[in-house]
Amino acid sequence: MRIVSFHRLVLILKIFIPFMGLLSCQETQEPGEVIIYSNDFSQEDLGNISNGRILSFNNSAVLGNYNNEEVSLFIDDIPSHNLIKVSIDLLIHDSWDGNAGPLSGRDIWYLNLDGKSVVNTTFSNQPCVPTFCPSQSFPEQYGRHFDPKTGAMEEDLPGLCKYADSVGWTTKYRISKLIRHKGNQMTLVCGDRTVQNVLTTSQICDESWSLSKIEVSTVE
Repeated sequence: MRIVSFHRLVLILKIFIPFMGLLSCQETQEPGEVIIYSNDFSQEDLGNISNGRILSFNNSAVLGNYNNEEVSLFIDDIPSHNLIKVSIDLLIHDSWDGNAGPLSGRDIWYLNLDGKSVVNTTFSNQPCVPTFCPSQSFPEQYGRHFDPKTGAMEEDLPGLCKYADSVGWTTKYRISKLIRHKGNQMTLVCGDRTVQNVLTTSQICDESWSLSKIEVSTVE
């Protein structure tokens, strides 16, 4: 039996583990999944979207930006199904404080389907150092504590307003949920409840969010 040396094993793991990380970030398709809505806003299509507006961020069109607001998507003529799969690419801009105290947080983002809560969580864009590390609840629901930017797809995007000239102040997340659903129509609502204690900038310049993609599928 051939024995692999310790140093050779470490080298193999250094190559293999990042590759597995790339695989885990890829969206998997459910059996019987049919896409019924997909919008990356590159065509500036706001049909079926309430309170929709287009913003240019990092040379791409996104839906946003929002602060203490809701945006909704209505879809009808949905074919027969048992489940709805919702995938959203979410951009968290500038100085979100996650689970911080009442003066600056908590900074909550939520997703509802037909009036029922699917996601209710917090995000933190703050630096994490031994003396200062405001936690966030994502990738779980509000009440949990994780380091800032946990579960992010991209961490080093520029800020939008308050920190527009600095990288690391917009964080991109992919939120994908499989939800039991019946009926031929649905309303998807995204919104936030954020807290700002700002004197020199507007609230939306201090903390806001945008969507770079929405995709909805039916699953048998």
